[in-house]
Amino acid sequence: MAEFTPAGYRALLGAFAERGYAVRGFADVAPEARHLILRHDIDVSIEAALAIAEIERDLGVGASYFVRLRSGLYNPFEPANRDALLRLRAMGHEVGLHFDASLYGEDEAQLDAGAERECTVLEQMLEAPVTMISFHRPARALLGLARRFAGRAHAYEPRFFRAMGYCSDSRGGWHHGHPLEHAAVAAGRALQLLTHPVWWTGRPDADVTARLEDFVAARAAAMRHELSANIESYSPTPALGKER
Repeated sequence: MAEFTPAGYRALLGAFAERGYAVRGFADVAPEARHLILRHDIDVSIEAALAIAEIERDLGVGASYFVRLRSGLYNPFEPANRDALLRLRAMGHEVGLHFDASLYGEDEAQLDAGAERECTVLEQMLEAPVTMISFHRPARALLGLARRFAGRAHAYEPRFFRAMGYCSDSRGGWHHGHPLEHAAVAAGRALQLLTHPVWWTGRPDADVTARLEDFVAARAAAMRHELSANIESYSPTPALGKER
């Protein structure tokens, strides 16, 4: 995991710049050009996304961050999380919907209705339009699907997934090859680079499991804080309150 640090991410973007790549958003990418889409699916922690977003802001580039509304790992409506999403937008980044299609079945009408509801809720929270959707753990049928959802573009449309390169750090590694070694990069074509902030912001010496355990410990500490702030009778024991 040594590469997966804030410094490693900064170096990765620098390596793409050295190869003549310019960062572009989904709306203005050209598949045959040396364009790089920076996409982040926020699966675990909105807070972790801020550290990556600040690196991109410092480098003068924008990225697309996709947030889940129906997650058991975080609540985007918590004040701190909502503030973080607003900060992402204030930095110039796009915030889109990370949509779990498996919650709505396979019927197209149900999928569109679910995506529309979630996009509308996210738009109300952000007080801004939501124009892009990414899928959470997408079924194979969604990969390369040409049609839009709820009238909005999605990250797996052929233009973004077939006509250009695609590379992801799923499960905390480059399991399908390093992005700089991708065939699209070798040919000077565009690349959609999907990363997940949780893999890039933990302890530098920690492996995937340790980083997730650190997240669990931080969430437990935050929960204890909320309980003690809202319930006078609650007092965490020293053993529970001890942090790593």
